[in-house]
This record gives sequence, structure tokens and C-alpha cells, in this order.
Amino acid sequence: MFNVLRPLTWWFAVVGSAIALAVGVMTTVSVVGRAFFKSPIQGDVELTQLGIALSISLCIPWCQLRGANIIVDFFTQDISTKKQGFLDAIGAALVALMCLLLAWRTGVGAMAVREAQESSMILGLPMWWAYASLAPGLALGGVVALVQSWMRLTNQALVDADNDAQGEPS
Repeated sequence: MFNVLRPLTWWFAVVGSAIALAVGVMTTVSVVGRAFFKSPIQGDVELTQLGIALSISLCIPWCQLRGANIIVDFFTQDISTKKQGFLDAIGAALVALMCLLLAWRTGVGAMAVREAQESSMILGLPMWWAYASLAPGLALGGVVALVQSWMRLTNQALVDADNDAQGEPS
């Protein structure tokens, strides 16, 4: 399963990173334009909000696959490896539930906002685009966490999956 998830999550992260980079460049151009030429990029705040939200949602699956989320293990560092694995499985299942719930509600929200024909203030962009663009990253993050939870519950080693996840996919 990780042979499919690894390259998919990697590409999601690459696209998310490219979007974040583009937002950074756009913000710089807008600030320079505002400061020196009194001509900022119209709608730069709207584009920044949309772009960074999209970037984060696209990077969540890769982060989950790599196990790069924050883990507070202060209370579990002295328990057995088996118990830690079980708690990690529960944690991954909760992350899966949260991500899949957010993906579902974001999709439903996109449809509601589309029906309401809501648009952004300055650029007039359809707001449903913003909502709909978040759902794929959240859904993939949920699938990754679900697979990780299952692997931990069935005592399958995640070390190989984590090692395979390092670097660029083959």
C-alpha cells in the first residue's frame, strides 16, 4: 500500500510547496510594489489565504506518511513497545477520523458555498474553489493515517514504510 501512497503523497507535497513558494514570491512582489510604486497586487491577501491553506492541506499527507507530526511521548516513554504501538495505532486512527471528517465537511461546505454563489471580496473568485481545493489533501492524509493505524494494529513494521518514504520516490 505504501508503494502507492508514497509517490502520491510526495507529489501532493511538491505541488503544495510550489504553491507556498508562489505565494511567497507574490507577497514579495506585492509588498515591493506597494512600498515603491504605490501599486500592490490586487487581492494579494485573498490569494495568500487561499494559497497557504491549499499548500498546508496538500502537505499533510506527506507529513503523516513520514511521521513528522508532533508527538508528545512524555507519558509513554517508559511503557512497553507493544503498548506504544497500540497507542500510536489509536492516535493514527484518530488523525484519520479527523482528516476524513474534515475532507467530507469541506466538500459539503464547498457545495453549499457554490449554491450560495459566494465570492471573494476583491477578486470576485468563487469561494467554493477554496473549499473544494482543500478536500483532496485532507482525504489523502486520512487514508495515510488509516493505513498506518491498520499496520500498527496488525503488527506490521512501519520502519520499512518510513525508510521508503525518505527522499524522492522511485
